[in-house]
Amino acid sequence: MSKEGKEKLIEIAKELKEHLPFTTLGAFTGILVMAMIVFAEVPSEISYKAFYTLHPIHVVLSAIVTTSMYKEHSLAKSSILKIILIGYIGSVGIATLSDSIIPYMGEVLLCLPNPGIHIGFIEKWWLVNPLAFLGIAIGYLRPTTKFPHAGHVLISTYASLFHITMALGTTIDWILFLPIFLFLFLAVWIPCCGSDIIFPLLFSRKD
Repeated sequence: MSKEGKEKLIEIAKELKEHLPFTTLGAFTGILVMAMIVFAEVPSEISYKAFYTLHPIHVVLSAIVTTSMYKEHSLAKSSILKIILIGYIGSVGIATLSDSIIPYMGEVLLCLPNPGIHIGFIEKWWLVNPLAFLGIAIGYLRPTTKFPHAGHVLISTYASLFHITMALGTTIDWILFLPIFLFLFLAVWIPCCGSDIIFPLLFSRKD
């Protein structure tokens, strides 16, 4: 492996380790919110609206950070098309994995009453896709990573949470809160760090 490749792996491992406490805290607060939703018997329509508020915000923040990370770590000149592709796939693709696909897998595996997969860039294409391109433009013109990433992780947690609460019935066995916590954690830690850190670094190239 090249020296540059080893440096990337070290940086990726460091970033994943540093995000463990924050992601754990986010998943824990998500479980508290879920408990309140179950206790108050909040209808699934509210969770649907909350999901389609947070998921688009997640996408735009992810696009900002992914594009910024790629631009800042690549000294070699890249075409606009390549930057757009990396920004779009790294935000929309991985945000969909984080907010929709992993939570849906959890809903199915835990046999929740109303599982459903909600793919934002298809169901709400007119909202999610333009926001992704807006985030790419911001990340390209004014690169920034620190503050948007913190918001990205927390918002992703709650987007995943509301996707799961859409699948809940009127009651839930409290023992399910532990595996739901695990799915929330995985839905945020691996995809979000993958989007903001691993994905852009894999394509960055230094002269």
